Amino acid sequence: MQVSLETTSGLERRLTIGVPAEQVESEVEKRLKEAARNVRINGFRKGKVPLSEVKRRYGAGVRQEVVGEVISRSFYEAVQKENVKPAGQPNIQPKQMAAGKDLEYIATFEVYPTVALSDLSAYELTRIAAEVTEADIDNMIEVLRKHQATWTEVDRAAADGDKVNIDFVGTKDGVEFAGGKAEGQDLVLGSKSMIPGFEDGILGMKAGEEKVIKVTFPEDYQSEELKGANAEFAIKVHKVTESVLPELNKAFFQKFGVEKGGEKQFRKEVKANMERELGNAIKAKVKGQVMDALIASHSTDVPKALVANEINVLREQMLQRFGGQKQNFDVKSLLPDTMFQEEAERRVTLGLIVGEIVKSAKLKPDAKRVKAMIEDIASTYQEPQEVVEYYNSNRELMAGVESAVLEDQVVDYILSQAKVTEQQSSYDEVIKSSSPQQ
Repeated sequence: MQVSLETTSGLERRLTIGVPAEQVESEVEKRLKEAARNVRINGFRKGKVPLSEVKRRYGAGVRQEVVGEVISRSFYEAVQKENVKPAGQPNIQPKQMAAGKDLEYIATFEVYPTVALSDLSAYELTRIAAEVTEADIDNMIEVLRKHQATWTEVDRAAADGDKVNIDFVGTKDGVEFAGGKAEGQDLVLGSKSMIPGFEDGILGMKAGEEKVIKVTFPEDYQSEELKGANAEFAIKVHKVTESVLPELNKAFFQKFGVEKGGEKQFRKEVKANMERELGNAIKAKVKGQVMDALIASHSTDVPKALVANEINVLREQMLQRFGGQKQNFDVKSLLPDTMFQEEAERRVTLGLIVGEIVKSAKLKPDAKRVKAMIEDIASTYQEPQEVVEYYNSNRELMAGVESAVLEDQVVDYILSQAKVTEQQSSYDEVIKSSSPQQ
């Protein structure tokens, strides 16, 4: 086999590969003879079909199949010989495919870049320290009570926290605008679900009252027509209701799966969930810092093929999140590559850097941490042991956990090398700063 390697540009490589005709033709001949022994053709007994007839009928198809296999095998042997690591599938261009002549083709592909690791000891990172206090637990229980609240109609003026049922019609310069009208809509006052001034204008109104309020739309409002515009809303209140919080009793605790132990056990489980949430938020913030530092301190080319693959992954994830069905619309038109390009490049870059750190530090997934992560995942289900067994029997799921654990180990390794300062914080501060709205 003849092999010639060229660097065409950046990470792109071009292999010109020649395979002796004998390797191809001997395999074609072998398969045709096997076919002659087994094929059934009208007019011939099984095993008695002339080789010439088999070649006439099946020769082209068999040869195409063999050529495909020879190209695949010879490409693999060539990259091994030249010590290059392809990133993605090669683009194959035939040069010579004629029967009886040496097989020649050109394979164009990208290779993985060489990543020169930066000095990890120069990184300056912050480790957040926070804990769940009794006051935090009290606040969380109040939130849970509000989620289970019932609404009772009242004969009084609407106050902050009340729910009102209203009709409204919005106008700008005396003309109604799109999306500014509703009938029988429920609105919790103080929820800030409407534009500034709208909910405040309803405070003090009673059932049966009507009122016109003046508001100004925010400058960043989604409608170009209404950005920064002055408008009026004619509002009619049909009903005012107040929330009634449930008592902390057995029935309330049972709604959260606490059958025994009363309030003490309930608080214990609430605390455990909050600590898990806090731990995950702190871990995510620290990991985010580390990944940002890796990106900022490394500059490397990324293979286009890997970025393209990552774009497809991100697009598929978004499609799944919104329950879209590929066959119902043109996915690439609705979700073009440009939407995911930046994030895909970042992910691929981080993958290359993290992979180099794993290799350099000789890291392997820690079995105890893998076990602990699976148990932590399982603890959120009703039958934890069944979930653990399911993970242990599913290689794909296990690989995902091992990958996540290895990534955590990389973060820990970098923290052990970097300059780290501790920052005290509270549960609320950590959780709020981790919220998507922040």
